Amino acid sequence: MTTTPRDGWPKLFALLVLLGAGWGLGVPMNKIAVTAGYRDFGIIFWQAMIAAAMLLPWVLMRGGLPLHRHALALYAFVALAGTLVPNFASFTAQLYLPAGVSALVLSFIPMVALPIAVLMRTDHASPGRLLGLVAGAVGVALIVLPGDALPDRSMVPWVLVALIGTVFYAIEGNGIARWGTFGLSPVQLVAGAVVLTVLVAGPLALARGVFISPLRPWGQGDWAVVVGGVLNVGAYVGYLWLVGRAGAVFAAQVSYLVTGFGVFWAMVLLGERFSPWFWVAAAVIFLGLALVQPRAAAGQASADEAMH
Repeated sequence: MTTTPRDGWPKLFALLVLLGAGWGLGVPMNKIAVTAGYRDFGIIFWQAMIAAAMLLPWVLMRGGLPLHRHALALYAFVALAGTLVPNFASFTAQLYLPAGVSALVLSFIPMVALPIAVLMRTDHASPGRLLGLVAGAVGVALIVLPGDALPDRSMVPWVLVALIGTVFYAIEGNGIARWGTFGLSPVQLVAGAVVLTVLVAGPLALARGVFISPLRPWGQGDWAVVVGGVLNVGAYVGYLWLVGRAGAVFAAQVSYLVTGFGVFWAMVLLGERFSPWFWVAAAVIFLGLALVQPRAAAGQASADEAMH
């Protein structure tokens, strides 16, 4: 059990807020990137390159990157379920959705993760957590059913596409909870996964004609890709430190802040405005999130589901 001196909690809360603000800022950055004309594997490739450049030196100076059979399988699983598939779905949906709606969809990860965890026997469902799932379903209904939560009803299918990402993030977290990390540290695991992501996303970006060439004058979209990549890996490293210092349950509360700041930054930077129905849906979803959050007995992977 993680313990922290009483006088250390203000700094930990400050870091939690900082992480939420940084991760939340990544949502409008990605929206700016796709609005500028950049697409799925082009963005995925460069953000994975940024992560690799930031993490690999640290890993190599501390024992290197394990390449045994189990490690390679885990890198592939995290690359596929934690980056390639969900980011493809997310960047595709963000072409059509406001950034604030994309941020709200991210909050569904713990709610999607719970039924998967129950089926895999890595967690259990209490009456309160089941009520949280119901609240989450009501929140989705308030967004996609006829009403004013979305600016345009043609966006409804793209909310469902964005939800594909949450399913894969939940699969990733539960897979790690079920099979473990085979002795890999979290940073080693992420570093190996981003290297594989680079190797897969680069050829796919070229094949689809969406590769982003850095050898031309940079515009807003280019900087948005870079800032989004730096924010993501920087926030994740900070999150891992916070888990070790204050515990997984405390760190998992960042899910609220990522969503809240994502909506806030979308309003400030992109000028997005939302109807009263959107805010009602957000309130119901946050209620569901509060009910399904992992308790003190929850493991590391439950918190990892919240990091996305």
